[in-house]
Amino acid sequence: MRINGPNQTNLNPYQKQINKQAELQKAGTKADKIEISKQAKDLQESSKPDPARQKQVEAIKQRVDAGEYKGDHDVSAQKMIDFWNKRI
Repeated sequence: MRINGPNQTNLNPYQKQINKQAELQKAGTKADKIEISKQAKDLQESSKPDPARQKQVEAIKQRVDAGEYKGDHDVSAQKMIDFWNKRI
């Protein structure tokens, strides 16, 4: 059975969506890019270890490996408590 009404047209109800997709494809794909702020670059530079501190860390490592290093537990605990109290 075939019904031909007065408003019979060959419109696709999804034509707008198809047109939008076609336009997006014509626009092409955009390449990803990244921009690093000056502050982030400064933070990267400041995160590099200080040579004097690095020497001190190496000296302590050698003393620990040799079994000569004896740390004061009370002082270490107090420093940790002070550090975390400043964070809160």
